[in-house]
Amino acid sequence: MHTDISKRCESCGKEVWPQLATAVIVLIHKGDAVLLVHARNFRGDYYGLVAGFVETGETLEEAVCREVKEEVGLDIKNLRYFGSQPWPYPCGLMVGFNADYEGGDIHLQKSELSAGAWFNKNNLPEIPDKLSIARRLIDDWLEN
Repeated sequence: MHTDISKRCESCGKEVWPQLATAVIVLIHKGDAVLLVHARNFRGDYYGLVAGFVETGETLEEAVCREVKEEVGLDIKNLRYFGSQPWPYPCGLMVGFNADYEGGDIHLQKSELSAGAWFNKNNLPEIPDKLSIARRLIDDWLEN
């Protein structure tokens, strides 16, 4: 250990710092509805939000737009930062956004998503637990 979070090789002096895997997650609004999706890797029947990792050379905003296009085939606008949370896969940071639907039809990326649809406050499916940023985004929408 060289510092609280770095390690240094005693032989060559090279210092290594933890790598951060940044991911983005977004709640997409369309009128009084939001887009919720069921990922194939979810344990349970709950629906969550479009999410994915930021690629090298991408801004957070570019990553959100790319992930939405790849996973559900939609265009979005008015991207707004919501908040973030540490995420333990591995050494991660999940950055949350709200966005507005701009256009397109839902076309699910079948390799990642098994279902997805627009839901309003009166017809919500099962949603994530309170500990997740996905749930905080949904709860903020429900309360406002």
